[in-house]
Amino acid sequence: MNTVRLPDGTLVPALGQGTWHMGEARSDRATEVAALRLGLDLGLTLIDTAEMYADGGAEEVVAEAIAGRRDEVFLVSKVYPHNASRTKLPRALDASLKRLKVERIDLYLLHWRGSVPLAETVEAMGKARAAGKIARWGVSNLDVEELEELGPALKDCATDQVLWNLEARGVEFDLLPFCARHGMAVMAYSPIGQGGALLRHKALRAIAARHGVTPAQVALAFVLHRPGVIAIPKAADQAHVRQNAAARELKLTAEDLAELDAAFPPPKRKQPLEMI
Repeated sequence: MNTVRLPDGTLVPALGQGTWHMGEARSDRATEVAALRLGLDLGLTLIDTAEMYADGGAEEVVAEAIAGRRDEVFLVSKVYPHNASRTKLPRALDASLKRLKVERIDLYLLHWRGSVPLAETVEAMGKARAAGKIARWGVSNLDVEELEELGPALKDCATDQVLWNLEARGVEFDLLPFCARHGMAVMAYSPIGQGGALLRHKALRAIAARHGVTPAQVALAFVLHRPGVIAIPKAADQAHVRQNAAARELKLTAEDLAELDAAFPPPKRKQPLEMI
């Protein structure tokens, strides 16, 4: 099992489970819960969710999936930017804890930057940690310049969750190296892209055929081959969960990586941070 070390020394799985779009349809609840539970069985014990996802519905799905198994799970959730103030964050956090049916969130992230000053959000995060309601905090969708604004608090920031996949490689130029220098983990959301276009690319398909795997597994293996990165793909059915878990065993060769670089060129200069 590949793991990533957080700044406080905690080891978490390099491959976790995302929940974006879960909880949107009641008819899918049983399938989504079963998928997450299977992921836990397969060692994908980091689960990422957010108050934004299905207006809290995804957190409710997670609550059902981890019932009776809380001690196995490293639980991540995120707060809306407009709820990230010193007065609103405690209420938003309590609402997430209630939906998740837990007493503490292992990692609580600012979902993206809004109008609330970062210093105020950091203050609110620190108070939540002191109260025992979160174990650690981090951010999402922040670029290098914004991370630098954290100043001394940067040492307490556990992770930056950003869009990173073969189609969106801009973070490789400066953000990933910055986080590595500061001992901060990076969480890659949408590691296999959106809408399926990436998985239809001929380069991915050729490499997948060579290894006897799926294009999605190649895309995941690309993200997982970099130290200090946690991938959080969403899989809402058990077949996809098993495929994701199996991607941990795929070791891309130097030839594979060169082909991927040719098909999806890495950045040669600073690029605006991409978000979805």
